Amino acid sequence: MIGEDAGLLGGVPDPAHRALGERAGLGDAQVDAPGSIGGGHGRLCYVTNSRGGSAVKTIGPVVAVAATLLLCHGAEAQGPIRIGASLSLTGTYAKLGNYQHEGYRLCQKDLNAKGGLLGRTVEFVVYDDQSLPPTGVRLYEKLLTDDKVDVVMGPYSSPVTEAVANVTEKYRKVMVSPLAATTSAEGYFEGLLDMAVKRGLKSVAVINEDTLFSKAEAYPKASTDFSALLTKIKAANPDVLAAATYFDDAVALSRQLKELNVNPKMYGVTIGGDLPEFYDTLKSTAEYVYGATQWEPVLGYPGNREFVESYKAEFKREPSYFAASGYAGCLVFAEAVRRAGSLDPDKVREQILKLDLRTPFGDFKVDADGVQIAHTMVTFQWQKEKKVIVWPDELAAGKPLFPTPPWTSR
Repeated sequence: MIGEDAGLLGGVPDPAHRALGERAGLGDAQVDAPGSIGGGHGRLCYVTNSRGGSAVKTIGPVVAVAATLLLCHGAEAQGPIRIGASLSLTGTYAKLGNYQHEGYRLCQKDLNAKGGLLGRTVEFVVYDDQSLPPTGVRLYEKLLTDDKVDVVMGPYSSPVTEAVANVTEKYRKVMVSPLAATTSAEGYFEGLLDMAVKRGLKSVAVINEDTLFSKAEAYPKASTDFSALLTKIKAANPDVLAAATYFDDAVALSRQLKELNVNPKMYGVTIGGDLPEFYDTLKSTAEYVYGATQWEPVLGYPGNREFVESYKAEFKREPSYFAASGYAGCLVFAEAVRRAGSLDPDKVREQILKLDLRTPFGDFKVDADGVQIAHTMVTFQWQKEKKVIVWPDELAAGKPLFPTPPWTSR
């Protein structure tokens, strides 16, 4: 798996395919016709199917190759390449998993519009893992043993990805994963903490959901009441509050900071703060909040404008980085397959480790251990209803509004 799962996925529920999931008691399979997109979310760099049977699991943001690099071969000769995946289409991570789904679906559309892959169209078989690792494990077993898909792409989130990695390793399948991380979330805080140090701030409190994504002052998954934790933080009075979040807890934490009058000079979240829904839900409470993102539509990466325009035409809104990462990870996998000239897992893995690309999602390159070494994250701040990139300096569109004023002064 490379990134947080770069898989080729797709589709919306099709009644003709419901039996795929119902037979296993695991819900509906979603299968896209090869020429369609159907109806209608990094920092893990996992490379499974390592030689000798042991998994190589390393960290780094995923990026992907532009669709223009996919030099496709003639007409389909053997039937479609079937690509399996599960995603968090419902449950705790549903919002972000559905964005990743859209990225996969757009990738599928672009691949097939350019002639497919290895002279064949691609067809995605997708299940809903309900944001649950055990369900993800069962679904990947089903995809590989019952559905007998040709290849797999990864799910959303660190917990589900870590669980299903054991399945793909068991069956010696390569899985590119654009949206997961199994060490700390410290990379997401690099910009926030760099700006804090430059402004002479001395103390920081770090809090997180109790999952693989990060480990600090942890709270249970799916928590909505942070009053006890925030009361402790208020008493400590840190200069900076850094919260390793997903969307729902990012919203709940922000609301309760205001309710409890907790006033750090800088407050940042990791995942979820970049979504338009974050501001739409919180309104003025979102002002001054910092967030980290792997990508933004305004960044001048090669092919980025074309991706954004294509996404907006298909889904009638701007893409989030979850969608961009899913799209990019899918294309990284497809480019590796093209260069390998085969779906053979060892050959595909070898090519992934050799890739050195400039892409719509940024630069992609991994070191000898599979660690992503080329991609740069950015930090933004919500200012007057807009996200303004404030770090790093070379990509910044504005200056951070500092310090964050106390709630009583807003």
